[in-house]
Amino acid sequence: MKDFVFHNPTKIVFGKGKISQIGEEVKSTSKRVLLVYGKGSIKRNGVYDQVTKSLKAQNIEFVELSGIKPNPVLSKVNEGINLAKEAHVDGIVAVGGGSVIDTSKTIAAGFYRDGDIWDAFIGKYKAKKSLPIYVVLTISATGSEMNGGAVITNEETKQKFSFWTEKSYPRVSILDPSVQGSLPPIQTANGASDIISHVFELYFDGTKNVQIMDEISEGIVRTVIDCTNALMKDPNDYDARANFVWSATLALNGINGTGRSGGDWSSHAIEHSLSALYDVAHGSGLAVIVPAWMRYVYRVDVEKFARFANTVFGIDETDQEKAAIVGIERLKSWYKSIGLPVSLSDLNIPSKDIDKIVENAAMRTPFGRLKKLQPSDVKEILKLCL
Repeated sequence: MKDFVFHNPTKIVFGKGKISQIGEEVKSTSKRVLLVYGKGSIKRNGVYDQVTKSLKAQNIEFVELSGIKPNPVLSKVNEGINLAKEAHVDGIVAVGGGSVIDTSKTIAAGFYRDGDIWDAFIGKYKAKKSLPIYVVLTISATGSEMNGGAVITNEETKQKFSFWTEKSYPRVSILDPSVQGSLPPIQTANGASDIISHVFELYFDGTKNVQIMDEISEGIVRTVIDCTNALMKDPNDYDARANFVWSATLALNGINGTGRSGGDWSSHAIEHSLSALYDVAHGSGLAVIVPAWMRYVYRVDVEKFARFANTVFGIDETDQEKAAIVGIERLKSWYKSIGLPVSLSDLNIPSKDIDKIVENAAMRTPFGRLKKLQPSDVKEILKLCL
């Protein structure tokens, strides 16, 4: 196990009916906020009314930025920065999932940036100050409600990059699992894929002697699989939804990475190229990429891949290589069973586009920790996605 320092400053308020507390939380820092949300689902499911009623009860003024899309884009971020400055806000309330939260984090950092906030994504700038961010979570997947990272797509350059800063942790995140019962099954499935991929990026980074962290990782994956299966049958199963929601947060709030080597993140890097070029749902793209990456690299740490097969899917096989392969195929089959794509053709991406995807991914290669990947490796992984 590696040495580490763990600190997470985000306060979590979890449970039914907790959205009504958002105003009380916000008033500790802010009197006028930018309210950021997506394309209107929060108005249909009643969350918008709960949030605005709570803000008004505490005399907190707000201006609205709506229309945040999945795979959030830089142009919308810049629109939000301009609006926040014009309105002289002193805080941000993000109501939605990872796309809304990541947009809000970037706006919050860009509020104090005279230059282009994209510099934070290409390593030319690190935010030293940010507006306070408050979250009402409506979709569980990214874990952005309890970490300092954000992912944004630059539409002009076709780059989907990330940044991280300790200033971007939300002050408070409210998680009410009951509001996610209205999500379409595919959004729950995409969330499950995203959560599992976050665990795998850390679990398969080659670090040895992290028994407690491996147990936590395996427990999260088993829980997500079990709860997703239950939610496919009954999306309003509160206990299944609650465990799913908290699993998403635990997967990427930092604790699952303690004692490890920082994670591999190759699957995310390759999928970001798919999202940047084709605007596919992140979870769907990961369902295609992750099993292919696993199949390409498993021999580097066959013991760990065999352990995954045994502890997650109960595969009792003395031949570790065989166990690893069966485990990977079992994961791929499960993705398919919950309605996720498992090939590039399922995403309507033709095989002739592989070189274009590799070229996009090559802007960040080499990447990976378990196995350092060059463009030629990325191409072979994409071939396994056909």
